[in-house]
Amino acid sequence: MEPAKIQVRFADLDLMGHVNNSVYLSYFEMARVHFFAKTLGLGWDWNTQGIILVRNEIDYLKPILLHDNPLVFISVEEIGHKSFTLSYKIKVKENLVTTGKSVMVAYDSVISKSVLIPQKMREALLKNK
Repeated sequence: MEPAKIQVRFADLDLMGHVNNSVYLSYFEMARVHFFAKTLGLGWDWNTQGIILVRNEIDYLKPILLHDNPLVFISVEEIGHKSFTLSYKIKVKENLVTTGKSVMVAYDSVISKSVLIPQKMREALLKNK
């Protein structure tokens, strides 16, 4: 799958001119939106077949700067019954600058409960494992 392209904003930077550590979570979120739009389409019912984020991990390897053009690559690391783990690699000019993981849980916000991963979502995740 094509990576998510990120545009670094001036507001993303800290006093040292690097992307602030907290902004990387936003980059991961943008990549997840891109990933699910490509794999499940725009008509997906996120109310009854949604997901919630329960854990993030980030390893900062090299700084991202204002004029960099980061690409976020997502792969599926693990798939359980109700949860799955996504892995991220952020690259700038082919150089790996950041890695990370997110644990997501399938969630029905109408009944406010975790649910089994919907079959269509499971199939999409398996294709990207």
